[in-house]
Amino acid sequence: MERTVAVNGIGLHVLDHPGGPPVLVLLHGLSANAHHFDGLVAAGLVPRCRAVAPDLRGRGLSDKPVTGYAMADHAADVLGLLDQLGLERVVLGGHSFGALLTVYLAVHAPARVTKLIMLDGAASMHPEVRALIAPSLARLGEVYPSEAAYLERIRAMPFLRGYWSPELEGAFHAELEPHPDGRVSVRTSAAAIAEALDHVLAEPWEELVARVEQPTLLVRAPEGYGPPVAPPILREADARGTVDRMRNARYVETTGNHLTMLFGEHAPTTVKAILGFVEEALPGVVSAT
Repeated sequence: MERTVAVNGIGLHVLDHPGGPPVLVLLHGLSANAHHFDGLVAAGLVPRCRAVAPDLRGRGLSDKPVTGYAMADHAADVLGLLDQLGLERVVLGGHSFGALLTVYLAVHAPARVTKLIMLDGAASMHPEVRALIAPSLARLGEVYPSEAAYLERIRAMPFLRGYWSPELEGAFHAELEPHPDGRVSVRTSAAAIAEALDHVLAEPWEELVARVEQPTLLVRAPEGYGPPVAPPILREADARGTVDRMRNARYVETTGNHLTMLFGEHAPTTVKAILGFVEEALPGVVSAT
């Protein structure tokens, strides 16, 4: 189901895939959109879980206010979405920026979150993270001759190394705004992403992860994000360091890199880790038989 939900004075575009329980709310990466989880949905996440994935403010088909992209703003949107959908407590999953947003929500609204899933996001990231993600962010704010030209440029991006899948193409297709003359541009606001990036890098993440009480799974993608010599976005030491700071967290690795871990041949490995974690009973809870 696809819908727009009114929260905090804006409209959030939401993909609501039926399934479950449990309900898994998925929060995408910095400049991504809700369709970036389509590969996981296709790989069996649904119908084992109900998966609710919004376009965060400033991205995709959601509204794009001029300002208001602090973590508190994003968190308020997610809580408003839960209220509108009648979801009291959920499993929160997030990729990259979305992973950090799950931490922020778990700390500031703990009663709403049962478990956390952090997909290639941690309290410490690669020190050159701005440079590593620069090729991806460069697609924003430009006009392209056609959808085909845009997708051709994406396929040539160094972080894909020729990797492609139908769901990956669909995720990039979903962010396009068609122009009357056949040209296209990316719906996601470049200004919103710049503001959000400044805010996320300013948060005291090492302090925040130490305050998370919910069971947490951190899934890391080990492959480089760029040409063959490029490092992964999340280094193993940083991922394990985050897990060590948390009260009840575990570390696993999937396959692929920061983006491809969500798609194609890599998605089943990521889904297996997620399902194994979310289907475990919480401490003190006896599952019905």
